Amino acid sequence: MRQAMQRMGIKQIEVEAQAVIIKTADKDIIIENPSVAKVNMMGQETWQITGKAIEQPTSSQPTISEEDIKTVATQANVDQEKAEKALVEADGDIAAAIMQLQE
Repeated sequence: MRQAMQRMGIKQIEVEAQAVIIKTADKDIIIENPSVAKVNMMGQETWQITGKAIEQPTSSQPTISEEDIKTVATQANVDQEKAEKALVEADGDIAAAIMQLQE
């Protein structure tokens, strides 16, 4: 099968992946432990993904790490609670949060 594909100009490469996340406007589709293949057929690249899909609603809140909170707290000379609140209000934008706290 592989030789026949090569004769037709089709190249397939298996990709080791832990998860595939497809983001849409209203949900995320997460495929954990997928089988992923990258297929190149006459210059056209496509991806084949198989596995069990889980759908989750898209979160509107930004992901804020402890490191981001500490950075904002240090730079703006405020406690971590105020830094976290400023980051949430700035949609996770570190520079905007610092500027907001320094005003």
